[in-house]
Amino acid sequence: MPKEIITVPGFAAIPGVPFSVATRAGNYIFISGQIGAVDDEGKPLKGAEAQTRQALKNMKKILEAAGASLADVVKNTVFLVNANDFPLMNKVYQTFFPKEPPARSTIIVAALAKPEWLVEIEGIAYRR
Repeated sequence: MPKEIITVPGFAAIPGVPFSVATRAGNYIFISGQIGAVDDEGKPLKGAEAQTRQALKNMKKILEAAGASLADVVKNTVFLVNANDFPLMNKVYQTFFPKEPPARSTIIVAALAKPEWLVEIEGIAYRR
């Protein structure tokens, strides 16, 4: 099955980091881990609540570019640097998936790729 790279206007590739923001394979859309360390204007965001919100806004934009929506998400994996941030992340997460939320795993990690990154969310969507 051929794969299709999903591109999003305004989402710049990170130099030297070989990945796509998302790929479509058949009816599935695989979304790379989204972080929310900066807002849409490039200003730094601090705290798990703000970073979760921005990461999910990024995911929404990617899905829209692929012709899908958050309602099509079937599985997410959330990576948190601090277990104490779980309630903050969960509070924001619920606002993006208020009904019939997708399956989800939440993993506490020692660190993400950059020290200022507190939350990373990857997802899988299914869209015919």
